[in-house]
Amino acid sequence: MTRGNQRELARQKNAKKHTEQAKGKKKEDGLSAAARKQRDAEIMQQKQKKATDKPDTNAK
Repeated sequence: MTRGNQRELARQKNAKKHTEQAKGKKKEDGLSAAARKQRDAEIMQQKQKKATDKPDTNAK
């Protein structure tokens, strides 16, 4: 009969683990959708500029 108790404890442990993972995934930075979009656009522009400024090592 202890087998049922082990299953119940395992279910509780698994449920707790999943709720903690869900909390970590939904990390909000407090920005609105427009502000987030603007920030991401600026980051992408910086990355593109850095890639174009990089000298081509395969050119002869």
